[in-house]
Amino acid sequence: MKKGFASAKRTERGLMQDEVYPFVMRPLPYEYDGLLPVLDEVTLQFHHDRHYKTYVDNLNSTLGDYPELQKMSLEELLIHVEDLPAAIRTSIRNNGGGVYNHELYFDSMKPPVGQQPFGRLAEALNRDFGSYAKWKEQMKQAAVSKFGSGWAWLVADGAGKLTIQQTSNQDVPDLSAYAPIFLVDVWEHAYYLQYQNRRPEYVEGWFQLINWMKAEKRYEAALR
Repeated sequence: MKKGFASAKRTERGLMQDEVYPFVMRPLPYEYDGLLPVLDEVTLQFHHDRHYKTYVDNLNSTLGDYPELQKMSLEELLIHVEDLPAAIRTSIRNNGGGVYNHELYFDSMKPPVGQQPFGRLAEALNRDFGSYAKWKEQMKQAAVSKFGSGWAWLVADGAGKLTIQQTSNQDVPDLSAYAPIFLVDVWEHAYYLQYQNRRPEYVEGWFQLINWMKAEKRYEAALR
């Protein structure tokens, strides 16, 4: 099994830390109404307390009969999913990915108070996309154009180069090659109660919620 670029940097990035079975539902880092007016209390409560919780419960249920896998971290399970027993491979991909993606999504947001990218991450956005505005345009396009359910990600490779990626359902990028910086959820349950079919409006608002402080720390860790 390959160790994995992202797995090796898990602790420094503060993502998933050393979570192992039984996985627990992580609390939001803000109140249910803390992301107003972009995301309302009802949307966030349903998303966190029901959708995310279901993935946590299903992941624990899947691993319950596999004690040999219960010491693997969440990232390790996802990196090595093709090496897992065939009977649980799909469930780990779907539910493990659901836990990973939601934890990163919720942890990457903060109240909308106008924070902007800074430091080495801001420099990298300018270097790899031409400007913050050009990155934002491409990131929004990736999120809005994702057919069906999925995610749009900002990730860094081992050299610190930034790219935007799309994944479907609860898939993740190749965590052995890329360190996730943050992502936007474009499953309908992330926004439909508030925005109905207006995904572009939701995505535009999401840019106000990006926690650039945490994003900078994740990017710094990816460079170590």
